[in-house]
Amino acid sequence: MPSTRATGRRGASRGAPMLRLRIGFVLIAMVLSFFGARLVQLQGVDPGSYARMAAAEGAARVTLVAERGDILDRNGVPLADSIQGEMVIADPSLTADDAPEIARILSDRLSIDYFKALNALRGRKEGSQFEYVARRVPSTLATDTLAELKEAGFEGISLEDDPIRDYPAGEVAANLLGYMGTDEPLGGFERTFDKQLAGVDGEATWQSTSGKGIRIPLRESTLTPAQDGAPLRTTIDRDLQWFTQKVLAQSVQKYRAESGAAIVLDTRTGEILALADVPTFDANDPTASREEDLGSRALNDPYEPGSVEKVLTAASLIDAHKAFPRQKFKVPGILSRQDRPIGDWFDHGTIRLTLAGIIAKSSNIGTVLAADAFSPVQLVSYLQRFGLGQTTDIGVRGETPGILTAGEAMTSQTKDRVAFGQSLSVNVAQMAAAVNTIANGGVRVSPSLITGSAVTDDGVTVGTDVATRTRVVSSRAARATARMMEKVVDPEDGVALGAQVPGYLVAGKTGTAQRVVDGVYDGSNTVSFGGFAPADDARFTVYVVVHAPKVDGGGGSITGPVFARIMGYVLGRYGVEPSGGTPSRLPVEW
Repeated sequence: MPSTRATGRRGASRGAPMLRLRIGFVLIAMVLSFFGARLVQLQGVDPGSYARMAAAEGAARVTLVAERGDILDRNGVPLADSIQGEMVIADPSLTADDAPEIARILSDRLSIDYFKALNALRGRKEGSQFEYVARRVPSTLATDTLAELKEAGFEGISLEDDPIRDYPAGEVAANLLGYMGTDEPLGGFERTFDKQLAGVDGEATWQSTSGKGIRIPLRESTLTPAQDGAPLRTTIDRDLQWFTQKVLAQSVQKYRAESGAAIVLDTRTGEILALADVPTFDANDPTASREEDLGSRALNDPYEPGSVEKVLTAASLIDAHKAFPRQKFKVPGILSRQDRPIGDWFDHGTIRLTLAGIIAKSSNIGTVLAADAFSPVQLVSYLQRFGLGQTTDIGVRGETPGILTAGEAMTSQTKDRVAFGQSLSVNVAQMAAAVNTIANGGVRVSPSLITGSAVTDDGVTVGTDVATRTRVVSSRAARATARMMEKVVDPEDGVALGAQVPGYLVAGKTGTAQRVVDGVYDGSNTVSFGGFAPADDARFTVYVVVHAPKVDGGGGSITGPVFARIMGYVLGRYGVEPSGGTPSRLPVEW
């Protein structure tokens, strides 16, 4: 029988593990209680103070800039793109003490404002560890400047990617493209399609050691990648655009004109291959030009079209069976009408002209006599179908609809003047599309500047995919009008011999109109020429406008030669051979 002592030792051994386990549970409970109390304190009692303490430890944040989408010509050649650049960033906890010296170097090397740099280096807000000093600095310049600062012993300046908007061809299509400010688009396609082009910036954040900006390993970090912008493809042919601007600028300079515009359309598709404004500007340096030169006068400034409009009146009359090319008119030297007499640009007594002759000689009086067959409502109805009095909606902000009085409100006096191109106003794209309707067999194709489709920031879908086709006049009326327009450049009967393109049949019409400035005629003129070639199988329509030339001359002598050079170039560039057709033999007089 075991002794009592032996039995007691064995019992104590069995009880020891249980005791140790109980002590362990008590210790664990105490630790958990401590952490639980601490968690309540952090999250419930005073979360703000502890959040500030965490922030003091350092949360670095960097914007990851999205690369802006390219703007391309019809062949994929960049008209606007992005090149490598840098943003210069300061950590004021490291730069504040040396701010004056660093600011001097940065302002000298980067051409930025000294005092703005100084404020950033010292920190615009208390405790700041991240301040932008300069944006969109060329990479080589930025890295060289950073190297100079480090060599001088200064710390706290760093660089991050920040693409720079670049316009490789400078002035080419600048009035359409627009330009960029530091952080926002300031005109043209850049502004109209900003949502598509801009993309979405990303962001990177991480915890860093206080005052050092150094990432703490294994601590929380987040990354939201940037979403680059989408490209925008236009209908513009860069080389043709360059040539059109060059030829137009030479004419504006030669005739000491105030401004000019020219447009080239693909007759069948309505695609705008070139749209030039003079004066223009370098999109890389817009501040070097006048503010009034930064937009597109061709689309934003209304003007009276003058006699080019006569072909719209003639085509409408023929379509309505109220006139025909060989119709005979006695045209007096002065036509007395209601409020004022109507005259022609050339002096004459009573002459005998056909409708074709009225177009060839550009007679205001003859056009009014022919248009007597129309009521104001009938004339306006046709002009509206040609697209006058309404915007083309091709994607250019601020486009003017022009002015076309409603037929019901139009007096007979106004109708007379509208019939030959005054007392109404248009923009260049409007008028070119109207002339193109005749070239295209009487079908108006809405003009386009965007290949495919794109949505403007105002929510309007534009582009070749949504272009419309509308029958305005019959093919018979369009062909008859085109044959009359051939007489305008006829060496015997016409007034625009300079608009001929050697080897091709050309159909066109001159225009001269008084200019309206601030609501009154200012004594200067707008001269123009619109036409197409080959006349019997049109491929391209070209329309040229020059405002306020300082020399005597009309649409035939000033803008006709510009038309011929541009038309000759585009026909050659696109390999369009002469049609081999015979010139119009319509009689001009009877």
